[in-house]
Amino acid sequence: MYKSTRRYRSAVVVGLMIAATALTGCSAGGGGGGDDSSGPVTLTWFSGAGVAANTDTMKALAAAYHEKNPNVTIKVDASGPSGSPDIDNVIKTKLATGAMPDMFWYNSGSLLAALNPDQTMLNVKDEDFVKNLDPTFVTAVSSKDGVYGVPVQSAGGGGIFYNIPIYKKLGLDIPKTWDEFLANAKKIKDAGYDAVEQTYGDAWTSQVLTLADFYNINASDSDWAKKWTENKVNFADDPVALQSFTKLQDLKDGGFLNKDFASAKLDDGLKAIATGTAANYPMLGFAEATIVANFPEHAKDVGFFGIPGDSANSAGMTVWEPSALYAPKNTKHPAEVKNFMAFVASKAGCDTITKTLGVTGAYVVKGCTLPSDAPKIVADMLPYFDSGKIAPALEFLSPVKGPNLASITVEVGSGIRSGEAGAKAYDDDSKKQAQQLGLPGW
Repeated sequence: MYKSTRRYRSAVVVGLMIAATALTGCSAGGGGGGDDSSGPVTLTWFSGAGVAANTDTMKALAAAYHEKNPNVTIKVDASGPSGSPDIDNVIKTKLATGAMPDMFWYNSGSLLAALNPDQTMLNVKDEDFVKNLDPTFVTAVSSKDGVYGVPVQSAGGGGIFYNIPIYKKLGLDIPKTWDEFLANAKKIKDAGYDAVEQTYGDAWTSQVLTLADFYNINASDSDWAKKWTENKVNFADDPVALQSFTKLQDLKDGGFLNKDFASAKLDDGLKAIATGTAANYPMLGFAEATIVANFPEHAKDVGFFGIPGDSANSAGMTVWEPSALYAPKNTKHPAEVKNFMAFVASKAGCDTITKTLGVTGAYVVKGCTLPSDAPKIVADMLPYFDSGKIAPALEFLSPVKGPNLASITVEVGSGIRSGEAGAKAYDDDSKKQAQQLGLPGW
């Protein structure tokens, strides 16, 4: 976890740096796997489709590794469905049936527990490269008995992307409370813009506002995640936690959404916020890379702020640990897979990601640094890191995350059910998952 502000203070100087320790445990080439004596090897890396930045990252890492290890070819297979719960079910099925290719891209955090990693996935806890990873990330890719993944992007904030020209034109300040945000939204709507972009055609994006609101819950009770895991608190009965769902309802009730919110997809939302047809878009920091790639002329037109809560003085940001590269236990090439993991979890791997995506957040690999000229979205995250007004998303503090959250938030955000009903539905969904995990108290 992010235990002190000192850890991030150096980010102002070097551009979002997790640690300055030089990487000693693995070289760029990695050694070991891909030995010429074993003959050419092809590894397949599976993922869901729908997020171009993820696929681009996979291809870049595969190419960079092959250049240093020409006997190992990594084939990227981005044929899986996009977004939860479809990709979750495919991953679970492939692992359970032994049909998963050599490697796969998946979330870190609570969803990992549902994959039954101790029985289905390759344990790398004794590998040297694990020592180079930030402890909070390691926790997010671990079970009681093992460590299973390495980061394939950087940690970053979840909150609101906003269009700077619209805010300037209308004389709007960055909102520090939710009431201020709604007041801004009304002015934006009255001026003829889409006040808030939503993209439920990619259902996973409907969760962002709800999940990114966790900083406000944590600020009200720093033990909330622990209590949630023990079934001592829930969303429906906690007035602060409930707002993570009622805020979605506020946006729909206020008429603040784009007309095509039900069918629009991530790329549509990023285009809208970059080009100025929409003023706000709840999103995760990684998507900044897509804006830079697809709309470079507008990259400086998009800023960021955390989901506002009730208190202007405690306004902060929820932080996401990066997704990870994992492998099934039955891979036919464990040595080569581990060697590729060592490359990804090295400065060479980080540099490859930076070259591909630009600066999107804070690396969780020791020795990895970022350019000091961070893009606007990332630069806007720095004050949160530096002040310590941050909290990891709930899914990195608790194994309990109901699998149907995206469906529930689409319903709330579309006006099909109320925020209160959505919170209750999610509590029930999470209870089922917690019972499947065998957690005490459920």
